[in-house]
Amino acid sequence: MIKRNSFWYVVIGLIAAGCSGGNKPAATPPLPEVAVVTVTPQPLVLTTELPGRISPYLVAEIRPQVNGLIQKRLFTEGADVQVGQELYQIDPAPLQALFDKAKANLTSIRLRAERIQSALGSKAVSQQDFDDADAALKQAVADLETARLNLAYTKITAPIAGRIGKSSVTDGAIVTAYQLTPLATIQQLDPVYVDVPQSTSELLRLQRAQLNRAGHNQNVVQLILEDGTKYPEEGTFQFRDVSVDPTTATVTLRMIFPNPHGVLLPGMFVRTAVKEGVNDTAILIPQPAVTRDPKGNPLVLIVNAAGIVEVRMLTLDRAIGDKWLVTGGLAAGERVIVEGLQKARPGTTVKVAQ
Repeated sequence: MIKRNSFWYVVIGLIAAGCSGGNKPAATPPLPEVAVVTVTPQPLVLTTELPGRISPYLVAEIRPQVNGLIQKRLFTEGADVQVGQELYQIDPAPLQALFDKAKANLTSIRLRAERIQSALGSKAVSQQDFDDADAALKQAVADLETARLNLAYTKITAPIAGRIGKSSVTDGAIVTAYQLTPLATIQQLDPVYVDVPQSTSELLRLQRAQLNRAGHNQNVVQLILEDGTKYPEEGTFQFRDVSVDPTTATVTLRMIFPNPHGVLLPGMFVRTAVKEGVNDTAILIPQPAVTRDPKGNPLVLIVNAAGIVEVRMLTLDRAIGDKWLVTGGLAAGERVIVEGLQKARPGTTVKVAQ
C-alpha cells in the first residue's frame, strides 16, 4: 500500500512540474533591422539633354554675276580656301571689248562737254545744251564703271574663308548672272553652330521651375556625339529664338562650338547637355528605395522618431545617375529605408542599423 501511494506522489509531482514550466513567458523576437539614409537637401546643377544638328558658322553659295563661259576652275574640291582666292575664270574677252568701247565713248563725250562748256561763257550755246552734254558725260562715266565691274566679275573669288564643296560646272560650261544653281558652296566649319529644338512645354516647365540661374557657367554647353562619346570641346549658349515653329511647337536654341579638328560636320546629329540652373535644395534618394503602389505611384518607407515605419508618397522629377530627384513628399532630416524593405511594414517598429 505504501508503494502504490509513492507511485502516485511521483506522477503528481511530475505533472505539477510540467504545469509550472508552462507558465514561463515566451522569448520576445528581435526587431527587424533596416538601413536608412537621412534626407539632406543639397545644391544640384540640373541639365537637360536635347537633340540637335550641326550647321556651319558661315555659308556662301558661289554664283556668277555676269553671263559667260567658264574658262577654268581654279580650286580643288573639298579643299580649304581663303577670302579673295580666285575660284573660277569666266572668258573676259566679250566684257573686255565692252569696257574698251565704254572707255572710248567716255573720251568722246568728255571732249564734247568741254567744248560746250567753253562756248557757254560766250553765249554761243544755250544752258540746255550744256546740261544735256553734262548729263551725257555722267552717263558715260557710269557706263564705263559698269563695264569695269562686269569685267572684274569674270574672276569669281571666295567671299569667305572655309571649306569648298564640289563644283556643279566644269570648264567650258555656260553660266548666267545670279543663276539659281550655285557653282559651289563654301562653309566655315570652325566654329560651328548647333541648332536644338526645344518644346514649348519644356520651355514653360523651366520658366516655372524655382532654379538659381546666376553663375555656375550657365552658358557652357556639353556635346555628345552620335556614337555616345563626349565631345572634348565645350560650347557656348548663344540665344533662344523668339518665335515658335507652329508645325512642331518648338523654339530653336543655338549654341556655338569650336571645331579645330573638323570632327563636327554640317548636318550631323548630336545631343547637347544644356544647363537649366541650380536647385539649391535638391533631395536625392537611391533608386532602390523607391517602390510603387498598385496604381504606379512612387513611394518610400521612412522610420519616424519613434522607430515606427511610415509611408511617404513622392513626386519625382527625374533620374540623376542611380538616384531619383524628389520634388515632393520628403522633408530634411527624415530617414528613408534603403535596405530591409522586405522586413519593414507600415506601422511596425524597426531597428535602424548603425
